[in-house]
Amino acid sequence: MNVEYNTNRHACYNLKYHLVIVTKYRHKCLTNEMLKRLENILSKWSCTLIEFNGEADHIHILFEAPPQVQLSKLINNLKTVTSRLIRKEYAEYLSKFYWKPYLWNRKLSYFVIRRCSY
Repeated sequence: MNVEYNTNRHACYNLKYHLVIVTKYRHKCLTNEMLKRLENILSKWSCTLIEFNGEADHIHILFEAPPQVQLSKLINNLKTVTSRLIRKEYAEYLSKFYWKPYLWNRKLSYFVIRRCSY
């Protein structure tokens, strides 16, 4: 198994993360158009977007990030920006599901996927 590692001045790494973000109250409010827009927003992030998909009530993001990225800040920023943009662009549609400015659930799950070879 040949694993490619990224390097910087102080580290050699291969860090991939699987992030699942769920809509508030698990409402099935995400349309295909919204999912495409979310993928577009996420692809402009500082990390490398490996894979993105989702369903009506959640999204899956597989991405790679360097070790200096603080995951808590990245995920908080990602959820804030995507929520703001999606709620702005699809305000009328989302008003059927939420009467407050919500899109994502406050809880989240993310799992580190790592490969080690010595």
